[in-house]
Amino acid sequence: MDVGGIAKLATSMAETGNKADVQTAVLRKIQDVAESTGAQMVEAIKAVPTSNLPSHLGNNINTSA
Repeated sequence: MDVGGIAKLATSMAETGNKADVQTAVLRKIQDVAESTGAQMVEAIKAVPTSNLPSHLGNNINTSA
């Protein structure tokens, strides 16, 4: 293998490593945003007043529908 081929291979490997690092960072950011959004949704559900609903609602889940 000539020196130019080795340099080209090394450059290609370095670029692939950089791309993987960027992809991992983006994935982590997406996961952080999803976690934050999920937490906000849970808090929003907790904030909904249920005192004006009949007491029989929300006690059963229809699994055959």
